[in-house]
Order: sequence, then C-alpha cells, then structure tokens
Amino acid sequence: MSGVLALSLSTVIVKIIGLAYKIPMIAYLGAEGMGYFNSAYEIYALLCVISTAGLPTALAMLISEARERGDRKQAERTYRSALLLFLILGAIGSALMVGLARPIAAWIGNNGAYLCILSIAPALFCVCFASAVRGYFQGFGRMAPTAISQLIEAVGKLVFGVLFAALALRQGEDIPTIAAFAVLGLSLGTLLSALYLLLSKSLDRRGWSRPAETATSKQPCLSMLLRIAVPITLGSAILSVTRLLDMALIMRRLQTVGWSAAEANALYGAYTTLAVPVFGLIPSLITPISLALVPQLAGAVEGGDREGQTAVADRSIRLTVLLSMPAAMGIAVYAFPILSLLFRSEPESVAVASPLLAVLGISVLFSGMITTTNAILQAYHRVGKPILSMTVGAVVKALSAYVLLGLPQVGVYGAPISTLLCNVTVTVMNMRFLGQCLPTDVPFTGFWGLFCKPLGASLAAIAASLAVYLPICGISGRMTPAFLGAAAVAVGVYAIMAFLMGIITAEDVALLPMGKGLARRMARYTAHCRPIGTEEERNRK
Repeated sequence: MSGVLALSLSTVIVKIIGLAYKIPMIAYLGAEGMGYFNSAYEIYALLCVISTAGLPTALAMLISEARERGDRKQAERTYRSALLLFLILGAIGSALMVGLARPIAAWIGNNGAYLCILSIAPALFCVCFASAVRGYFQGFGRMAPTAISQLIEAVGKLVFGVLFAALALRQGEDIPTIAAFAVLGLSLGTLLSALYLLLSKSLDRRGWSRPAETATSKQPCLSMLLRIAVPITLGSAILSVTRLLDMALIMRRLQTVGWSAAEANALYGAYTTLAVPVFGLIPSLITPISLALVPQLAGAVEGGDREGQTAVADRSIRLTVLLSMPAAMGIAVYAFPILSLLFRSEPESVAVASPLLAVLGISVLFSGMITTTNAILQAYHRVGKPILSMTVGAVVKALSAYVLLGLPQVGVYGAPISTLLCNVTVTVMNMRFLGQCLPTDVPFTGFWGLFCKPLGASLAAIAASLAVYLPICGISGRMTPAFLGAAAVAVGVYAIMAFLMGIITAEDVALLPMGKGLARRMARYTAHCRPIGTEEERNRK
C-alpha cells in the first residue's frame, strides 16, 4: 500500500501538470499547432505500447521471483537481458521515426507534423531505457523511483516545452516549427527522467533479505521475458483496438440512421474530449495498484506462500473496489456538474457529453477491476487468460456498439453502453479465472465484503451528498459551490462508513506510511479491528 500511495500521488500530480501544460500550449500553438503536436504524439504513444507494455511487468515478476529464491545472479542477468532488449527496441523505434518521418506524416495526411515526429523520436529511446529500470525497481517492491521519474518527466515537459515554444514564437518561426520545439521539450523531459533512473540504479546497493538457497537458474532470461511480455503486450493492443472501434463505429453508424457527417463528428468530439478523459481518470489511479501488486504476488507464488498470495490478491481487489465503487456512482450522479466545472466555456458540448458520461461512469468500477485482475493473472503466469477475456470483451463491444448505434432511439448512447457491456464481460471472466488460481484452502473475502459493503457505503455517501447539493443549488442557483460542498460531504461520509462497516481495517491502515499509530486508535473504537502488535508491545504502550 505504500507503493500504491507513492504512485497514486505522483499520478495525480502528473495529471495536474499535464493540465497546466495544455493551457499555454494551446495559447502558443493554437488548434493548428496542437494538431501537429498530437499527430506526432499518437505515433509515439503507439510505438511505446508496442515497446514497453509488457516487458516492465515481466521484468518485475522475474526479479521478484529471483529475490524470493535468493538468486541475485539470476536477477541481475534478467535485468541485463531486459535492458538490452529495451535498448534495441528503443533504438529501432527511434530510427524508424527519424527515417520515415516524412512518409509517416504524409500517410496520416498531416505533412506539417514532419518536424514534430523528428523531435519526439529521441523520447522513445529514453522511455524504453526508463521502463527497464522501473521494472527492476518494481521487482524489489520499490515504487518511489518510478513515481519520482514520472514527476521529473512531467515537470521537464512543462518547463522546457513551454520555454522552447516561447523562444520559437519570439524568433518568428512558423507554426509547425513552434510545435516541433514544444515537442522537443517533451523529449528533454524523458531524457531527464532516464538520467535520474540511471543515477538511481548506479547508486543502488540494496541488500538481499535471504541467502541463495537454490542454484542459479540456467533458463534463458530472454525467452522467459518474451514468454511473459508478449501476451501482456497483445492484451494492451486489444485495449487499443477497442478504443479505435468507438471512433470507426460512431462515425459510420450514426450516419446510417440520419445524422450528417458534421453532426456525427460533433457527437464523437464531445464524447471523446469531455466524457472519456473524466472516465479514464479513476482507472489511471488504479494502475499503481497493479504495478505494486505484480512483484509482491509473484514473490509469494514463487515462495509457495499460500496465505501471502491470498492476502495480496485480497487487499488489491478490496482497494480497487474501495476506490472505484464510490467514484463510479459519483460520476454517474454528478456527470453534469463535473463537466460544467471542468469545461465551463463549452456549455453546448457539456450538455451533449454529460448524459454519456453518466452512462460511462458505471463502467469505472469494472474498468478498475480489469486492471487489477489482469495483474493478478499475470503474476500467476496465466498471461493468456487476460488475452482471452479481453478478446471476448472486444467482440461484445463491437457487436453491441454496431447494433445499438444503429438504433435511432439509442444513437450515440450505444458507445458508452457497449463499453459497459465489454467491461462487465471481461471482469466476470477474469474473476472466474482467479477462482482457478488462488489457493482454495485460504479464506478470501467473499462477495458481501468485496462488493456489497462498499455499495452500501457508497449509497450512504451519495444520499448524504444529495441532501447537501439539492438545497444549496435550489436556494442559491449556483451549481459549482453546491457540487463542491456535496463532494466534500460524500468523501467524509464514505470514509466514516468504510471504517464502521469494516471495509477498511486497522491492518490495512497499518500498512501505510506512519499508519501504525492511527491503526491502534482505530482498534480501540472499532470492534471489527484486531489490535496491532503483540500483547507485550500493547502492554508496554
């Protein structure tokens, strides 16, 4: 949970920095320049998924397993093999972006993006190197280097991107050149992040908790990495395909039921620009759970610790539901106030996107569950199971979207509904697969504890927030203060209900940094919490 906390905090800060970055960029580049910038960034993001989606997870798993065996030599061999593979992939990807920059820009129909593609090419090499070092530290359960490197990258992108764009603008350069200078700031940010990780790795002198008990494994490191990484990468590629389905199906199917191309494009723009980013915020905060989970669970599996396996999986799923259940209900109920607060200058788009976000908000819970359950299956080396479930989910999404978007009475609502059906399908299949992996002789939190208790706490929080929101909004007529007050009440009520209903226990709180003191106080006031520490320690206190 300490690792989750560190990564979650860095993710929130990175999101805020990203928002701060966009404001001056839009002012400097305008819509045209942002088009060049985003065209290059999408190509870079696609190559990043191919190069780094599965390998860091595979590296963390294998290093954690080697640590459990006390096999330091195997861990170092695995890291060196992964680093070499990452550097090769990064060099190839960067070379392709440099050598094919003009053909790529012409192929996407945006010749002005040529300089931006050149400017972002070095970033791919730096990200590949950084991913190898992050995977190494995650294998040791150390999330702070990953969190700090993400912050350095975000701050570097903000500072140097804005600085370079301002300098180019002052020199009187044209829009494509200014956009390329802004992208160069992004590349410099990734370079600084990679240099920090290189320094951290060179200074790392972490000891081993146990001496080697087994002979060094002779199994080829590269083959083990690829056997785990390739299926994970394929799973990530399937998720990317499902996002492309929305674009293709919304544009085509809406026109078949009478919408013009311009109207369909406006609906798609409102949906993807306003609703989808808000929907994706909570799942991005769940990702740190999976990053911290994989090496911990892989080590427990390697060591044959059946109770440890169940404890890690149990806590990870409970934490996922604890965060995503109230978020899903809050987004579904308060979609319009949320979008009005974030996009106050776009009232027409908010009116279109808010009901779509309300439907999409329900999917937040299942999207978070997919992230966590995929990580658990990967830690058990059942890497083919997530591919199967996500493939079935993608088929469900494609078929349901095709049918629903073509119904005049449903229209664009078919997009978020199909996403919900897809996520529910994947979650149900993954939970079924988990039942085949987890030890059956160790008790696991049941359906009541995992879902029903958080549901009850979430309903109580939403009811309390509405009791604040509706009167304030009715009396003052001001929606934003009413929503902020309601949100504060919802958070407070949910936290209290989570403690009273036993969703959060003293043992959970004790795992947090400086959490043992709070856990002892919790144990005095909540009957469901077991005291922390031995009897002798409690008597001494």
